[in-house]
Amino acid sequence: MLAVAMVVVLGAIMSILDVTVVNVAINDLTQEFNSPLATIQWVATGYTLALATVIPITGWAAARFGTKRLYMISIALFVIGSMLAGLAWSAESLIAFRVLQGLGGGMIMPAGMTILTQTAGPARVGQVMSVVGIPMLLGPITGPILGGWLVDDVSWRWIFFINLPIGIVALFLAARILKPDTPQRGERLDVLGLILLSPGLATLIYGLAKGAELRDFTKTEALIPTVIGAVLTVAFVFRALNAENPLIDLRLLKRRSVAAASGTMVLFMAAFMGAMLLLPLYFQSVRGETALASGLLLAPQGFGAMITMPIGGKLTDKIGPGRVVLVGMAVVVLSMGGFAALLEADTSYWTLGALLFVMGLGMGMTMMPTMAAAIQTLVHDEVPRASTMLNIIQQVSASIGTAMISVLVANQLAENLGGAAPGGGGEGAPVAEIPADVLAKIAAPMADAYQHTFWYAAALLLLGFLPALLLPRKKPDTPAADAPMPMH
Repeated sequence: MLAVAMVVVLGAIMSILDVTVVNVAINDLTQEFNSPLATIQWVATGYTLALATVIPITGWAAARFGTKRLYMISIALFVIGSMLAGLAWSAESLIAFRVLQGLGGGMIMPAGMTILTQTAGPARVGQVMSVVGIPMLLGPITGPILGGWLVDDVSWRWIFFINLPIGIVALFLAARILKPDTPQRGERLDVLGLILLSPGLATLIYGLAKGAELRDFTKTEALIPTVIGAVLTVAFVFRALNAENPLIDLRLLKRRSVAAASGTMVLFMAAFMGAMLLLPLYFQSVRGETALASGLLLAPQGFGAMITMPIGGKLTDKIGPGRVVLVGMAVVVLSMGGFAALLEADTSYWTLGALLFVMGLGMGMTMMPTMAAAIQTLVHDEVPRASTMLNIIQQVSASIGTAMISVLVANQLAENLGGAAPGGGGEGAPVAEIPADVLAKIAAPMADAYQHTFWYAAALLLLGFLPALLLPRKKPDTPAADAPMPMH
């Protein structure tokens, strides 16, 4: 199982790291290709759209072609996309190759999770989820550090080329270690469901990204795609509840553990990923730190998560996920409350580091135990559909949270400063171009805007306690049909 976990973690590290590594290079890419920020930001957003488009078919593809084959195809696509992105000659070509990367990256995590959970069996799902969660938590920490170093000292192209050796090793190990499984050729693809859901999610995320960029969701170019995306997604829900073989089996939500885990994840991911947007912006716009320094200042969160993640996984298997998740969420709320109360223009870095460490401790006990709560009660054939559904929920919730929090902080900055905010918070001048005496005067109202926005994130997270109270609070039973659960 550890060998299989190593293969899956390699793929996950590659796909998750790439999201955060690219973020710190956006400024350099605008200069490299002489393109406006509104164009270059699609290097990041295009990848997210591709993820949302391809994730829905992962469950069907896993059953149709086999999880091992699908996993290897997705890694190969990602590696090819990475190589082409590193060779990009224009902003448009880079965006196109990032979309290709996303088509592979979107299938890596759900396919990998399916392989791991089917190998481990329900009794060890908590430990398995803690293994998969390591790259999920460390990616946002190590990504900015690695990206900042590569962009500053090597070349922006290496933020893509670095995936090549990792991907080749992952492909080699997957071929050697993963056991082949038998495809279920009788299952048909839900074409109508795919036509509704993939464009629906992509259009919805595009609308949210556009609204966040414009700082106004009511403008036509943001509102129309958001409404169209929402309508298509709702139409898919009706289709999925009535189709014989739906693309995503939403009927799994009739089970209390799956529904409770999904509700918890929606609110937790929206609040947490939104909050994670605030700190790098604060460090760079208020404190004048570089991208690399900001990444290093975020590192305590990763260390906290590393401590509690394996403990949370073992406790989930022993006492059930409900108690573990409630404690983890309480710790995250405590840390967010600390940021909301203490974040000022001159707050000690030791204080911020301590709060980040506490946030990491809570994160390690929340996210993967929540995923485990949904999967523990499922039988073998339901796992691919469930992991696909949970990955969609995770991706969409993170996108919604990021868009929502970015609008809130941008509006708060504009209100406090009486206009566009510098740096990451709005469309004003970059921090580096602002005279030191001017920056000193606006630092306090800017910090107040970030501090104020943390209250919204904390309030959203508090709502997550409602579904979390319904999570199972006892050790899961191992279904006879699934003990053990071999790859076959």
